Amino acid sequence: MKDKDVPVFIEGETICLAVQNSEHIDLYAKWMNNPKVRVFARWEMPIRLEDIKRWFEPRKGRVHNFIVFEIWHNKDNKPIGSCGLAWIDWVSGWANAFLSIGEPEYWGQNIATETTEMLVEYAFNELNLHKLQGGAAVENIGSWSVAEKVGFKFNGIRKDEMYVDGKYYNVKTYGILKEDWMKRKKEID
Repeated sequence: MKDKDVPVFIEGETICLAVQNSEHIDLYAKWMNNPKVRVFARWEMPIRLEDIKRWFEPRKGRVHNFIVFEIWHNKDNKPIGSCGLAWIDWVSGWANAFLSIGEPEYWGQNIATETTEMLVEYAFNELNLHKLQGGAAVENIGSWSVAEKVGFKFNGIRKDEMYVDGKYYNVKTYGILKEDWMKRKKEID
């Protein structure tokens, strides 16, 4: 059961997606600066608390094209990562899906799979988006295997897309259409 102060947005079995909380900026900085977490997350530069505080400043006159959630572990009643939709194109109906489990002790527990399924369901059925896309370094097996497990289709490889620790890495790209997600859900049910 959630702490009464946690604004749960989407409830899941193991986790819930909650509204991003400005009181957790120290936690976000910890996750984003942890070498183990950030290695393939594309956070090459140190993230300062001041940078994170700006995420919560009002954005007058700009279209809202980022949606970010905290991932809360239901049993442990604590935030363990973040996920969301980035660079949302409201006209064409697509977005880039992203997810990061910031607490490594929760890796390998199917939490990323449950989170991705909840995020995709939200994107297609509540926001009426048409397509989601994403990518992961070829070496980041955990990330791209989750994409494949929930129905994302492999689009291709972007050669030398990511530079990490003195080496270039290829990135596997994925996408899923709303119609394919709905068909897959119907087959599972």
